Amino acid sequence: MEADFIIVGAGSAGCAMAYRLSEDGKHSVIVIEYGGTDAGPLIQMPAALSYPMNMPMYDWGYSSEPEPYLGGRSLVTPRGKVIGGSSSINGMVYVRGHAKDFDHWDKSGAKGWAYKDVLPYYKRMESWDGGGHGGDAAWRGSDGPLHVTRGARDNPLFQAFVDAGQQAGYQVTGDYNGAQQEGFGPMEQTVYKGRRWSAANAYLRPALKRQNCTLVKGLAEKIVIKDGRAVGVAVKRGGTVETITARREVIIAASSINSPKLLMLSGIGPAAHLAEHGIDVVADRAGVGQNLQDHLELYLQMAASQPITLYKHWNLFSKAMIGAQWLFTKTGLGASNQFESAAFIRSKAGVEYPDIQYHFIPIAVRYDGKVAAEGHGFQAHVGPMRSASRGAVTLASADPKDAPKILFNYMSRDEDWQDFRTCIRLTREIFAQEAFKPFVKSEIQPGVDVQSDDELDGFIKEHVESAFHPCGTCKMGALDDPMAVVDPECRVIGVDGLWVADSSIFPRITNGNLNGPSIMTGEKAADHILGKVPLAPSNAQPWVHPNWETQQR
Repeated sequence: MEADFIIVGAGSAGCAMAYRLSEDGKHSVIVIEYGGTDAGPLIQMPAALSYPMNMPMYDWGYSSEPEPYLGGRSLVTPRGKVIGGSSSINGMVYVRGHAKDFDHWDKSGAKGWAYKDVLPYYKRMESWDGGGHGGDAAWRGSDGPLHVTRGARDNPLFQAFVDAGQQAGYQVTGDYNGAQQEGFGPMEQTVYKGRRWSAANAYLRPALKRQNCTLVKGLAEKIVIKDGRAVGVAVKRGGTVETITARREVIIAASSINSPKLLMLSGIGPAAHLAEHGIDVVADRAGVGQNLQDHLELYLQMAASQPITLYKHWNLFSKAMIGAQWLFTKTGLGASNQFESAAFIRSKAGVEYPDIQYHFIPIAVRYDGKVAAEGHGFQAHVGPMRSASRGAVTLASADPKDAPKILFNYMSRDEDWQDFRTCIRLTREIFAQEAFKPFVKSEIQPGVDVQSDDELDGFIKEHVESAFHPCGTCKMGALDDPMAVVDPECRVIGVDGLWVADSSIFPRITNGNLNGPSIMTGEKAADHILGKVPLAPSNAQPWVHPNWETQQR
């Protein structure tokens, strides 16, 4: 088996690259994916999002090591083990990230990844349906593979959240993915015609209809490297290991957890660490597996004084009715992820652009589908976006079957604790506004008795959860940066014919959910791999609060 291009991983970036690299029909592409099919309502129905994330059939089942600053808690680290990767098990929230995030990438050594450079790729990949919603059409794409829509926002709580933000003195924005991210407004989702619009639906299915794109099921065990060049991938299929040969390039898009693992198994990584596991060093790259970042969040939950929340559907009969309506018509509550209002705000004056994100949802429930509160309630997921804490992905053994060791080092900086206390206090202030007066009964979590710094810290330590946005473990940077793993074209430094393109190459985490930036990375990397001139930079000027230096809102 051989092809011009081999892509390891049919996730968000891998699917996008499969589509673009096979697009002109001149090159053959093989995509290697260990996971199985994404068919079936639990993945395709947006409202069922808490199920696939917790199913061993669809998830790699990773967990962090005991986290030293969270009292030794081990946090789950779901990654999609299925066609579409994590885009098939995620919450379907679509956020590009702030313009300043990408300008930071560019300044930190990932030249050519400033916002002006990536905005044309965001436009190329999107089919945006913000019609009549007050969005920024000029900033959005209209004919790309990835459909981006907005929920109906029928529940009055969605509007109450935006109104309360405005009453508290914050901006309102019609499109956080347009000129102005900062403020309260509608949330966007990768849902199309009532179905989860994963990277598999958007990119991989159309690519596989072409003669020159093939999907191979198997576990990539290592990259085969001869005389300093990647020439293929050793893949375990059934009980045997075979080599799939790359005539041109090998591209790793296996996630921020599995991409560094595969590099290290192939002899690319910190030499001393590889030696510990008896792996011959091909390229000594200190940064492989380092620079691990994630977003943490808390659920602030309120009991509702009116029976208008989704809790009335939290029973088998109602779930069956919603499921049936969705199966037959792809409409109704089943057709939304229920995250329909959002906000991006700044934690304090002197912060140039938003560093706190809100997801608002009209039920008090946990991400794993467990109801935290009996009865009607609603919640905001809130968390800081740019923690300075850094962790690492390392090998547990040289056996490709073994999970790597994942340590995030969550909350290892004092400012992490300050930021989270700020998040809680700002959220309470929003829920105390006039707009919520008709709906608020009481605070469920943390609870009104939790007020002092120490009390809040205790709550944070016990209740903070991952937002499932791991990234950064194969950092993109300048050739002379000792911690860079790939150059600004996504080529692995020190090995020819080998590329990495997925969320692992992010120099720093973007603010918001990572599915959008991961797909964009695949789109842009495909042009680099094909040797194309990148799309022309944009002249668009994003909005930054004019008084950010002196005002928090």
